[in-house]
Amino acid sequence: MTVDDLRSDAEARSPEWYRTATRWTQLTFVEDDPLHFDADLWLHIMRESKSNALCLSAGGYIAFYPTKIPFHYRSQFLGDADIFGELVDGARSMSMSIMARVDPHAIHADAAAAHPEWLARDENGDPVEHWSFPDIWLTDVFSGYHRDFITDVAREIVTDYDVDAVFANRWEGSGFISYSDAARRGFFDATGLELPRLSRPDDPAWPAYGAWRSHQLSELVVLWDEAVQAVRPNARFIPNRGMLLTRDLDRDMVDNHYPAFFIDKQGRSAHEASWAAGRVGKRSRGMFPDRPVSLITSVGPEHHLHRWKDSVSAPEETKSWIVDGFAQGANPWFTKFNAAVPDTRWIEPVVSAFGLHEKTESILAPLRFTSEVAVLDNIRIDRAQSHAAYLTTDPHEDGFYQAMLEARIPFEYISDQELSADRLAGVKVLVLPNSTSLSDQLCQVIRDFAASGGSVVAGFETSLRDENAQPRRDFALADVLGVTLTAPARGPVKNNYIALSGSHDIAAGFEGASRIIGGTHTIGIEVADDVAVPFHFLPDFPDLPMEEVYPRSLEGSPAVVARQLPGRGRSVYLAFDIGAVFWEALQADHARLIANAIRWALGKTPFVTVEGPGLIDLAVRADTSSTAVTLVNLTNPMTMRGQLRETIPLRDQRVAVELPPGVTGTSAELLLAGEPVTAVVVDGCAVVELPPLELIETVLFTWIKEKSA
Repeated sequence: MTVDDLRSDAEARSPEWYRTATRWTQLTFVEDDPLHFDADLWLHIMRESKSNALCLSAGGYIAFYPTKIPFHYRSQFLGDADIFGELVDGARSMSMSIMARVDPHAIHADAAAAHPEWLARDENGDPVEHWSFPDIWLTDVFSGYHRDFITDVAREIVTDYDVDAVFANRWEGSGFISYSDAARRGFFDATGLELPRLSRPDDPAWPAYGAWRSHQLSELVVLWDEAVQAVRPNARFIPNRGMLLTRDLDRDMVDNHYPAFFIDKQGRSAHEASWAAGRVGKRSRGMFPDRPVSLITSVGPEHHLHRWKDSVSAPEETKSWIVDGFAQGANPWFTKFNAAVPDTRWIEPVVSAFGLHEKTESILAPLRFTSEVAVLDNIRIDRAQSHAAYLTTDPHEDGFYQAMLEARIPFEYISDQELSADRLAGVKVLVLPNSTSLSDQLCQVIRDFAASGGSVVAGFETSLRDENAQPRRDFALADVLGVTLTAPARGPVKNNYIALSGSHDIAAGFEGASRIIGGTHTIGIEVADDVAVPFHFLPDFPDLPMEEVYPRSLEGSPAVVARQLPGRGRSVYLAFDIGAVFWEALQADHARLIANAIRWALGKTPFVTVEGPGLIDLAVRADTSSTAVTLVNLTNPMTMRGQLRETIPLRDQRVAVELPPGVTGTSAELLLAGEPVTAVVVDGCAVVELPPLELIETVLFTWIKEKSA
């Protein structure tokens, strides 16, 4: 095939190629790869893994093709070769989509000497040398290097090679302010202020800097995307994103320039749970439900303090991470640093996990994720921070997430930026783990939801601040929750307990206990006359000396309140940091209390129930003719930390799905096993007993409807 043929073929391809690019291989070249690059090996790996898309290093810091752009450093080992073009041609012969990766975060000494204006500068105005490798220099994201040079590189790549997109890694700067002349002038011209100093966290210029930086980065996104489309109309430039998606950018500018998202969360670190992969999918569709998302997974271990990029994770860890991601809608993507393969142990789990995705993709892709329960994704971005691209964990949310998984409550996310009556259609319970900062507009959406029959479960400081994190005198949702603030959050407190206050469904399952552990931070409230109080705080008492560890009084302020709303919905408010405490201490009573609150708020049997032992991540998809329930087995001693060594099968799993209106029966199939399974109708539900569950299975119920007369 000639170059002209390739270009004609590219023009004929769909402008929505990113919707069918669902299994990604990423190969990040290192400088000496031209010496030993084995294209046949990589084509074999892509073929075996059923990859249909490739992300491949092209240029930026190092070019792996014969670039003609001055100061675009070519690998010293490249010679007359073109390893980028060689693999592009091979992947195209397999009808794969292709993205060219560029990395603009650093340049070599010759470019630094010729273009000092490209360099990031410290507070003294001195260029910043790379922290990890000598004699290379960090670039200034606000300089002509990003704006002009990288734009030229992108144009050259899409002109000379048959690629669908350019992908930028480490494009947002290196996590600190660059005090270059360009940055100083640009910020002053826009705001009339000097750049804030890292040594002065109270500098009043910080909020303005955060907004200015956001606008500058957004301009780059638009510039790059429009530049490649001018050369190749169906091509895109899609800079790498963390789990914030476009929250830290100017959404009015960039939303149309992100047709898909590639989330750089390559594995779990330290004490992250293995379900963190699935949350990527939920969080992404909570903001952009109709845009594809892929989860970038490293074949090596991730750690927040250490980097072992040329290593291999435990096989079951890699497989489980990929599988839980795609079960929740995040397409699989694996990344390998260095084309050499001295350790092949990553190949089998990648091939296996990608194969599982391929086996069910065509059936599940047309179905939409659905749930009666939704969590409000209320991420707060501190505009005073110089580098807000990556999401930090929220222990309140983590605790609720873990509790709902343990309770096998299917749930979705809805971004606070997308919360509306339309997005809440079909949702019966909205969970606010600790949605502290809510605008008046968002509170009105929640108020309208409750008035129309929806239920709300809220924790701790929910609605006590506005969207700018300024404190309110009372809960903005006081009329929904039936509470009034009497004392702001206090803590940390020790030895805190909540006592059961009579009989209530939220207090079910605590037989034998008159009190359970409370929180480390508590809030004082008064309640309306129509509010039930299943739990109240015991007044503080000491935790030492041991002889003094007893309550002086049994009467305290309300800790958990429940209310039947006029619109047939319900509300529950928990006046302490239950999510964060559960995430820290993992006490079973807190998990039960969270689950009880959500189930009571639902007010009915969930439309999907899964019974049996173990920890399972559930995903439910449906259309008018079928419902698919996916179960991911997360039961493992290493689920909450470290790397999985093995998959431990689960027995005795029972799946029940409420029959939709007009349905009289069902057939059922196990999609991964590839075989039918017996489904019986019991009390208006289709019920399936599963064979032993290995890592993942999807039960597809196909509904039999009443025949019209």
